[in-house]
Amino acid sequence: MAAGGPANHGSNRPDLRRVACNPDYWYPLAQSRKLKRNKTLEVAFAGEPIVLVRTDSNKVFALEDRCAHRQFPLSKGLVCGEQIQCGYHAWRYDATGAITTIPYMVTGVRPPRHVRAYPCREAYGLVFVFPGDPALAEQTAFPELPWFESQDYKVMSFERDIACHYTFMHENLMDMNHQFLHRRLMGRVKPRLLSHGKGDGWVEAQFRFGDGGGKKHRGANWLTIGGSDDETNFEIMTIRTEYPYQTLKIAGIKTGSVPSLALWAAYVPTDRHERRSRSFGILLVKKPRMAFLLTLIWPVLRHFTESVFAEDRMAVEAEQRAYETQGGDWNQEIFPVTIELRDLLLARGIKPVDGDVRYTSTAP
Repeated sequence: MAAGGPANHGSNRPDLRRVACNPDYWYPLAQSRKLKRNKTLEVAFAGEPIVLVRTDSNKVFALEDRCAHRQFPLSKGLVCGEQIQCGYHAWRYDATGAITTIPYMVTGVRPPRHVRAYPCREAYGLVFVFPGDPALAEQTAFPELPWFESQDYKVMSFERDIACHYTFMHENLMDMNHQFLHRRLMGRVKPRLLSHGKGDGWVEAQFRFGDGGGKKHRGANWLTIGGSDDETNFEIMTIRTEYPYQTLKIAGIKTGSVPSLALWAAYVPTDRHERRSRSFGILLVKKPRMAFLLTLIWPVLRHFTESVFAEDRMAVEAEQRAYETQGGDWNQEIFPVTIELRDLLLARGIKPVDGDVRYTSTAP
């Protein structure tokens, strides 16, 4: 065990790995293509079961995945037009969660009124749900992906399960000093922090990467195939956490330079203890002048990005296991950007309540 003690030992700071993801934001819970017309899809946010429904008219809505009658999962039911019918006793619900039909309803008996409905939107090939206070949904900013609709970019989407607390994923992307982990894919790349800043709800850092030689995966250079001359001369990577989302872009040094690569990511806790997460990512790669070249090398780029993520997943899952084995967060962090990020995650997350067994520091 490391010398000293857990990172929050002897202070009033909560254990970051016991801070719950704030539900009062829009979170992607599924890729649109996985929710077929007239079908349901079982998803979850922090252990709360949610059913996504795509109706006959292609409308998407989200309900608590429990029938009000016997708590049977509505995701095992049938879509009937614009409603969902429980697969157990055939109770029906509309998009608001109201009960519309009980086939054997007895006169004089007052049925339960509804199940919980969640605000739901479909955008960027994803189904978003607002799992927090529904009264806040309309006034809460929806994620913006400014280049998603541009014909100048080709889109690569990701959805992966990771066995770690969502905060480990935030820290992994924000701290580019871990590139030694990717030495078999990136060669001897040398990251250098150029600047960093923070504000209300955000932390940002800019890096430049020096090439120290070594063997690289072909995709390491091809990802920025659509870069400008300005970017070729001085390439800057900007990473930003704007709670609860993260973005990464690579562009030239000139103000307003269009990025050759842009990534948007969100990490959604899936279990009640928030020790498992689902990562959603949208990667936009700028097309070169001869756009067909990007199509030709696309399988290589996907293999490269999947390989990088596999190494990152190995690392953050190892961090989670260490946390559980040691009974606390023993990380000794020195990088200022990561320290600022941790402060942001603490400030915006939901602090543990005394006696709340969901966020104990040992495995359930």
